[in-house]
Amino acid sequence: MRVGLLGTGAIANKHAQAYRNIGFELIACSNQTESRGRAFASKWGAEFIPDYRELCRHPGLDFIDVCTFPNFHLEPVEACAEIKRPVQVQKPIATNLGAARRMIEIARQAGIPFTVVSQHRFDDSTIFLKRALAAGRLGKLLEADAYVKWFRADDYYLRPIKGSWLTEGGGALINQAIHQIDILLYLIGPIRSVCGAWQLGAAHRIESEDIVNALLSYESGATGVVQASTAFWPGHAERIEIHATKGTAIVSGDRLTSWRVKDDKLVNGADPAPVQQDLASGSSDPMAISLTSFERQFLDFADSIRKNRPPLASAEDAYRALQVVLGIYESCQKHQPVNLLNRGYNRGID
Repeated sequence: MRVGLLGTGAIANKHAQAYRNIGFELIACSNQTESRGRAFASKWGAEFIPDYRELCRHPGLDFIDVCTFPNFHLEPVEACAEIKRPVQVQKPIATNLGAARRMIEIARQAGIPFTVVSQHRFDDSTIFLKRALAAGRLGKLLEADAYVKWFRADDYYLRPIKGSWLTEGGGALINQAIHQIDILLYLIGPIRSVCGAWQLGAAHRIESEDIVNALLSYESGATGVVQASTAFWPGHAERIEIHATKGTAIVSGDRLTSWRVKDDKLVNGADPAPVQQDLASGSSDPMAISLTSFERQFLDFADSIRKNRPPLASAEDAYRALQVVLGIYESCQKHQPVNLLNRGYNRGID
């Protein structure tokens, strides 16, 4: 696969290393700040192209990887759709549902593969739990929680666009915990309603939340909690807990760290629980994350392009995760629960 990369910040370096590991070629890149873009190009052996439209049209590329801030995802998707080129964007899909819907519609009309980076779907823990839950090994689901109690130093938010509603769409929930929201939706199913409370700029000079808590009501009848923060020193590994009538599964970082299930017999080819403790987490260092799951998602996207099939992490899935995030934000603003199902929910931050 030959890749063009738009945006050359910190996460782009992770993508570039993952591409190198799996044998993809990073052919060209672009960045609004030319000096940074050229430095990135020199580091990874790519051609620097100043204009993002020229990058999207660059001959011979198999797909474009967009690692810009989420308020600049629609434009490169439009540019790729014009020439029928597959496109991948970094999470979140957008800062509002209107832009997210437009991107999905454009890609669908153009008939191009379109995915959003949701690499934790490709963790061994998620792969195991998806199968185990489908097989009923945990029994009836009762509670599914996500805790993202991370820490970011003040210099993380030095640029005014960090933690802003306009550029990033919010703070800890949309930027850090949206991965765990996606996993809850993937494993547990639709969330019917949310009720949230936040603290805006509690520990950082930002306009959005660096602490947020929300109660979740799933369509299945299960309940849950989401806690997200970038204010809790020294930072603690993110955690998903799933409680059901037969037992409990806990994911810490990218690993299944606890599987305590009554009478869990391995029959009919069931997988043994891959319980491990050597986890990777971005709890205090945004770059202290494993590349393996990125590599798996990039390989899945490449396979979806070759075989003309939907990628495992679809843009529609990313839309639903954004819908939950924005529902929690609305609940925090209005100090009341927000119903997400059967009401045509389509609002973002006003």
